Amino acid sequence: MKTFADMIEGYRIFRSGDWREERARWAELAEGQSPQVMVISCSDSRVDPAQILNVAPGEIFVVRNVAALVPPYETTPGRHGVSAAVEFAVQFLKVKEILVMGHGLCGGCQAALTQSLHGNELGEGGFVAHWVDMLEEAREPIAARLGTSGREAELAMELEAVKVSLTNLMSFPYVQEKVERGELTLHGGHFAISDGILRVLDHGTGEFVPAE
Repeated sequence: MKTFADMIEGYRIFRSGDWREERARWAELAEGQSPQVMVISCSDSRVDPAQILNVAPGEIFVVRNVAALVPPYETTPGRHGVSAAVEFAVQFLKVKEILVMGHGLCGGCQAALTQSLHGNELGEGGFVAHWVDMLEEAREPIAARLGTSGREAELAMELEAVKVSLTNLMSFPYVQEKVERGELTLHGGHFAISDGILRVLDHGTGEFVPAE
């Protein structure tokens, strides 16, 4: 795996190669951004949305966090990072579409399913446990039906987490208004690390189907 020093060397290659060859595009991006799509994805190092979706800089507005979660709309004091990103994308960049993209073998969803970090102190898993506990309600029927271990249960949790985030997005008043006016479309997706397939949520059936 690459070290920071390796990445600096990579930057030098980029600076003398791609950046120099596309000076006009980078100059245009320096004037501002106008992506049409926002992607909410996991922080996992294996699932870079730009790589998976084959997009260039400036084409997607991305926020990444543990398990690709969107908390419900809240007005309580606090540092609402995901909410700030959603607000900026929808109200200022005026994106037309939002994709919530979960993924296979998601550690955050596994932690939610097994509750393995439940009760841990902050700094020892407590922050993660508190973050993924927004999946608690979705977890209960999965655990009752499939248990809390095994790939089938984990996959069910991963897919349900995407649906939870989409539901929470609709709790943002300006998101709901724009969706209802046809100015904004919400999508759900799940990228499987094992087979490289992106599955997209069919809102009609509630099933995730291959994008191929």
